[in-house]
Amino acid sequence: MKFKKTLWILTIAIIGVVALFLVMAMLIYSPEYVYRVLVWQESDAFDWQKFPAHELNAAPSTYLFDVAPDPRVETLFAQLSATDNWNSFLETHETQAFIVIQDGKVLYENYFNNTQRDSIVTSFSVAKSYNSALIGMAIQEGYIKSVNDPITTYLPELTERDPRFKDITIQHLLLMASGLEYKEFRPLLFNSDDILTTYYPNQRKIALENTHIIDPPRKYFNYNKYHPQLLGMIIERATGMPVSNYLQTTIWDTLGMEFDGSWSIDSQESNFEKMETGVNARAIDFAKFGVLYLNEGRWQGKQIISKTWINESTRPLIPDNYTDYYSDWIELLPGQAYYNYMWWGIAREDGTFDFTALGDKGQFIYVSPHKNLVIVRNGIDFGIAAEQWLELFYEFANQF
Repeated sequence: MKFKKTLWILTIAIIGVVALFLVMAMLIYSPEYVYRVLVWQESDAFDWQKFPAHELNAAPSTYLFDVAPDPRVETLFAQLSATDNWNSFLETHETQAFIVIQDGKVLYENYFNNTQRDSIVTSFSVAKSYNSALIGMAIQEGYIKSVNDPITTYLPELTERDPRFKDITIQHLLLMASGLEYKEFRPLLFNSDDILTTYYPNQRKIALENTHIIDPPRKYFNYNKYHPQLLGMIIERATGMPVSNYLQTTIWDTLGMEFDGSWSIDSQESNFEKMETGVNARAIDFAKFGVLYLNEGRWQGKQIISKTWINESTRPLIPDNYTDYYSDWIELLPGQAYYNYMWWGIAREDGTFDFTALGDKGQFIYVSPHKNLVIVRNGIDFGIAAEQWLELFYEFANQF
């Protein structure tokens, strides 16, 4: 009897502590944030159905790729993945869409796991590469002077918290080398940076108030989701328009996007694009963005983004202190991997290089300039590790 009473008291005490913890979390953050963390839990490929969004309208004039199916694509990928059937491999490994384009023609396009050509797929961190492109466009159009501008030129309130923010430039954010602290997970859960930058309903607020300098800029690479949030605020303040509007007018319409899309926002009240993720589109329209970069910023004979910006954004960045500068994960990638302006890259010994936009759950826009090749993969989940996908794409580009 005494044991049961003790157990009952202990249970009540635990419930009370948990309840107090949740109440404090809601007071410190917000009830909406706590709800998202506890109910939505881990992000998934259908987050676009949960978040509100800014619409992206199909272009007034649609561009359609020429189609030239090539059975060699399936054959080579099957060999590289040690499978008898490449389509079955993609289906089994949680792929939604897979597209291969070479010389401007679609050689392979297929859809899996209840996904069709007109199904919406999401970008996750592929959105960061769009962010990079929009910074380049804003510089080209005179809204931003240079990547060397201090971020405090556009976000002066940061200086009030710490004058060292004036030493951080736009380039440092693009390189993920700002010296800002970023801890994916912390013991109290709700204060984890990865969760805050995913679910907090006012991303401007946390980017301006929850960023802390711990090291000088350009000392090392540290993947940090506050960077795209800060860049997004710079874009909207410099251009005077929402980021999604700027994407619509500079890239979406210009590339002749076939379908409507959207950019998820943090909340209706804040109304700010989720800059670290959340561009939602059809796979074939994601492919157009890859082809734009493959063609060094040219589209249908017109220079959309400067060739200089494309090269500056994607070329190999191999510092002398390579092993100290980059994280351990980058050593798992094929070739000599690197990170430039929100694009991952793979350098070869012969001087050629590939680069890729990469998002959680296995979203890729992989570009191989020396083979005039673009590979797009969208998925419900990775299916295989990200580095294994990149190994497949890299070897395909080498051998095709």
